[in-house]
Amino acid sequence: MVKLCVLIAAVSLLPFICLSFSPENPTDRRVLVLLDDLSLKSSHSIFFDSIISRGFDVDFKLAEDPKLSLQRYGQYLYDALILFSPSTDRFGGSLDLAGVLDFVDSGHDLILAADDSASDLIRNIATECGVDFDEDSSAIVIDHKSYAVSETEGDHTLIVSDDFIQSDAILGSTKVEAPVLYKGIAHSVNAANSLVLKVLSASPSAYSANPSSKLSSPPLLSGSAISLVSVVQARNNARITITGSLDMFSNRLIRSGVQKAGDSKKYSKSGNEQFVTELSRWVFHERGHLKAVNLRHHKFGETDEPAIYRINDDLEFSVEIYEWSGKSWEPYVANDVQVQFYMMSPYVLKTLSTNQKGLYHTSFKVPDVYGVFQFKVDYQRLGYTALSLSKQIPVRPFRHNEYERFIPTAFPYYGASFTTVCMSPLALTHTLFLATVIISNAHTHSL
Repeated sequence: MVKLCVLIAAVSLLPFICLSFSPENPTDRRVLVLLDDLSLKSSHSIFFDSIISRGFDVDFKLAEDPKLSLQRYGQYLYDALILFSPSTDRFGGSLDLAGVLDFVDSGHDLILAADDSASDLIRNIATECGVDFDEDSSAIVIDHKSYAVSETEGDHTLIVSDDFIQSDAILGSTKVEAPVLYKGIAHSVNAANSLVLKVLSASPSAYSANPSSKLSSPPLLSGSAISLVSVVQARNNARITITGSLDMFSNRLIRSGVQKAGDSKKYSKSGNEQFVTELSRWVFHERGHLKAVNLRHHKFGETDEPAIYRINDDLEFSVEIYEWSGKSWEPYVANDVQVQFYMMSPYVLKTLSTNQKGLYHTSFKVPDVYGVFQFKVDYQRLGYTALSLSKQIPVRPFRHNEYERFIPTAFPYYGASFTTVCMSPLALTHTLFLATVIISNAHTHSL
């Protein structure tokens, strides 16, 4: 009896237990930072403190830690990974290249920062994510026009860039006013790969080369082909940031004033802090993360969802879409959300109206084609997580007793019939007489 009571109590608590372990928000909370040297924890403390202040649990470890592991008993211990270990040739513990890629493939997020000491391991991770660092390991980005004035006596490797991607979802609604200081290596992205985006680009005068040697041939990367910071949003909505500058996150460049060569305007502080902070918000799903709930459909004038529709039925469709603000789910407002009524190809494509409170709705007539259809919402916009929803519904033809009694196209025939009935008695008699004569003649000829 006691065991039965305990079992009943456990079952009664099960919904609450499941609720407590189901995340109410999509934000990554457990972050692992792998470092080449623990001194980076203090030299890049402003960036790390901004993450910790937003409620993240940040775990710092050396990249060669022999106890390093991302999983335990098949469960991931972390939600996001920051690789600030460009020179590491081999990770410690059970972590390797395949482990990092599996981590991303499972929907987790990654920030990778390299420099001119980038190892083959770090380069291979970037390549697998769709970004190719310059093959010349001694080459870094040089710009003899867009460089920081304080470095005029140097080799112009501390460059200034303000060519940001135009996306509020990725960099926030507050514009980065000051340019970003960048010192590091160049990388390129495949223009045919729609998953990889340039977030910070080099100027047309930039090129990638070894600053300590003369150019014997044209550089492999130059001008607009150089990306300084790129992001990837995978099809599973995992987010990745890749850059060739570890110094970009450092306290030194964050606190440094900046003045672009040839520009009289001087900023007391670079835009690095705002840039890397807003970028980390996007990577950790604090912004641009959408969810769709309550996909519903029913016949016009009804509320219950039917198991089947009939051709030419009038129906209403609705779905709710919300965006994570970093603290709560807020209504997502847009005018480009569409629904397809789909069977092999879309028979109906409608743009949904919104009540500005997260509800999107429309109404339309079921096409005059029967079969198995789907309601499909496939929403993909720059910087936002992709929404892909579908719900299947069969459509049947009319039954034999559901067709119209009188068909409009047959009205001439109906009219002819009624005209015959309404003929005058004389005309009717004459018609009957002619019919009798014709029948008699036919009978005579047959004899």
